Amino acid sequence: MADGGHCVAQLRVLLLGMLLVVAAVWAAADSQDYYALLGVSRDATTREIRKAFKKLALKIHPDKNPNDPSAHDEFVKMNRVYEVLKDEDLRKKYDKYGEKGLDESEGQRYESWNYYRYDFGIYDDDEDIITLDRGDFDAAVNSGEIWFINFYYPRCSHCHELAPTWREFSKEMAGVIRIGAVNCGDNNRLCRSKGINSYPSLYIYTAGQKSEKYFGDRSMNSLLVFSMQLVKTTVTELWQGNVFTEIERAFSSGIGWIITFCSDSGDCLKSSTRQKLAGMLDGLVKVGWIDCGTQANLCDSFQVTGGSTAFFPPGSSMQKQGSELWLQTLDSKEIYGQVMEHLPDLELLTADNFKNKLTGHRWLVSFTFGQKTLASNEYKKLQALLREDHIQVGRVDCLADADLCQSLYVHTACVAVFKGLGIQHFEIHHGKDVLYSIVGFARDSVKGHVTTLLPDNFPSDGKEPWLVDFFAPWCPPCRALLPELRKASILLAGQMKFGTLDCTIHQELCSTYNIQAYPTTVIFNRSSIYEYEGHHSADAILEFIQDLVSPLVVVLDPFSFRDRVKGGSGGELWMVDFYAPWCGPCQALKPEWRRMARLLTDVVAVGSVDCQQHQSLCRSEGVRAYPEIRLYPNTHSPQHYMSYNGWNRDAQSLRMWALSSLPRQSVDLTPDTFRSLVMSGSDHWVVDFYAPWCQPCLQFGPEFELLAKIMKGEVRAGKVDCQAHYQICNSAGITAYPTVRFYPYLTTKASDRSSTGEPVNSREANTIADLLRQRLKQMAPWLQNKDEL
Repeated sequence: MADGGHCVAQLRVLLLGMLLVVAAVWAAADSQDYYALLGVSRDATTREIRKAFKKLALKIHPDKNPNDPSAHDEFVKMNRVYEVLKDEDLRKKYDKYGEKGLDESEGQRYESWNYYRYDFGIYDDDEDIITLDRGDFDAAVNSGEIWFINFYYPRCSHCHELAPTWREFSKEMAGVIRIGAVNCGDNNRLCRSKGINSYPSLYIYTAGQKSEKYFGDRSMNSLLVFSMQLVKTTVTELWQGNVFTEIERAFSSGIGWIITFCSDSGDCLKSSTRQKLAGMLDGLVKVGWIDCGTQANLCDSFQVTGGSTAFFPPGSSMQKQGSELWLQTLDSKEIYGQVMEHLPDLELLTADNFKNKLTGHRWLVSFTFGQKTLASNEYKKLQALLREDHIQVGRVDCLADADLCQSLYVHTACVAVFKGLGIQHFEIHHGKDVLYSIVGFARDSVKGHVTTLLPDNFPSDGKEPWLVDFFAPWCPPCRALLPELRKASILLAGQMKFGTLDCTIHQELCSTYNIQAYPTTVIFNRSSIYEYEGHHSADAILEFIQDLVSPLVVVLDPFSFRDRVKGGSGGELWMVDFYAPWCGPCQALKPEWRRMARLLTDVVAVGSVDCQQHQSLCRSEGVRAYPEIRLYPNTHSPQHYMSYNGWNRDAQSLRMWALSSLPRQSVDLTPDTFRSLVMSGSDHWVVDFYAPWCQPCLQFGPEFELLAKIMKGEVRAGKVDCQAHYQICNSAGITAYPTVRFYPYLTTKASDRSSTGEPVNSREANTIADLLRQRLKQMAPWLQNKDEL
């Protein structure tokens, strides 16, 4: 890695180049903008993208337009648009580099018209069923609410048979538990990670517990009975001996009561409806019932003469006229809506008390601009959901306290977590405006160390290392990155600070750093600036930062390339990536290239050449396309190199290609040499028994050569072809390939040695090397005593 001054200069060149190229790409592609072609906005959700594509697919599919010769090409183009925009990683590449950053093969295959009509996104049009994707699944199931999720596959006939029941079931349970669906056709990676191997698979997710698969009957009644058993809230029977104690206990905690009075005349709430309400209003309102047939005097004290239901807020009493709310419906959803409307709003925070209230305490604050929405009522549940997390909940009216909101650069309705460290240490929520997303965000935010940056606290002085994420709230890859930043901030607590800057608000500050695409993540390390290019995961960010501290990829210029790579002054085998900063596939390769360099530490020297900065060098080397990956063996021949032509550019594939090019370190063993060197010699041996037709053997071959290089001088390495020398393998008891055995030198008598050796149960060079060195360490005292004798 170059020093700080070089990095700053390179970053300026890089960002200037990106600015020019991105502008050119969008100018050329303006008429083919993917979002415009699909008819969605740039902040469209995956579900909105899927629905828009389905609508279009049913209209323009070649099956529906057999006489249109251009129908196939048109549909391939639209299918490519869909495949790119539905995938977080591809969508980011497109947003950043346009079509240049994409693989040409994307979207070439498509399904029949019937597939899009009947199979595509079964539950996308159902409002009561929440379709979850990879980006929001974990936040949903970890929110503390109960989730019942249907993992389905579009082509699965049983999935389609269940669909009408699942829709009806979701309507019945709306508000009681969350009913979800995951399309495993679109989210194959997510489903595999959750162990889904059959469809439909129904799973329950409850707070603090492992997921549980539902194996029961899939009828409506069975699903309802099972689901209601998950609702652990209690419905209390009230009578003369407990009624006032129960009511006062709840009132003292700020919790009201719904009481249904049951008698022969009038109607009271059914048992199932009471249970539903208890689940819907858990933590906010208690639910109870009184049997007026046996508790007539008690019902009289409530001035009830027949079956009826009322809501009693904290502090209400029959002596306070109108303090209670008498409910004129038996429908659980209608009662829920009326009660939520009647509950008091969140605590109002003003400019006068804002600083004092937030100092030393963790708060979730809702910023509003005078509007009253359905979400405002739902937010009333936040205090109960976050009570155990010790997060208080309040609201700020930005119409009444405009200066306070402007000082925090809050211009639209939002929620934010203040971490108890002062009013400048807060983080704004940019996920879905639903309770499970807000609750998950609040819990993660107070654990993490990510700060929403403003011009006043932007880390421009370079005194401390900062990771700054420049983003736009409408950008889905940006939203997907934010939870990973919180995880990374925990892993690097005390070593690096984390902040986010909203470029839709702080345009001038983003322009100062030439930010042209989102998200752009930059690490400010005193005088050095580095742009992060990698996967949107905490582990990848951690790896990148570790590479900055101990860089393994050498940034080559014309002088160092000629001296170290072509001149062979270091006696090293080199792998070199020739790239251009504007090239999308080059950017995708970067994190894999760094990971590969780490895997090849002390084996192969790894470098990179910026062909935009060093055009003459790349021209003289005949580099015509990017990325160009070459391996330069230590042959002192200036023209000798090998180009990588493999399809996969991941770290493991590149590593195996490099290892296959290493000079041979092991020796081939025959019956004679096996007997004389391994069985009767005075060296320790590790032996690879293989068959030339065995594919795993071919894959393990380069790994074994790496092992031979690592153990050189300590243990000799040999290979036995079991097809050519079956007698050796038979006597050693070899029944599978490849098999690795260790033959330690313990005595000069060949008859005392085991012909089978000691088994080594690994196919990873570094792991085997560790095992062998542990064995040598165990043998050391014995060998020392033997030598002394």
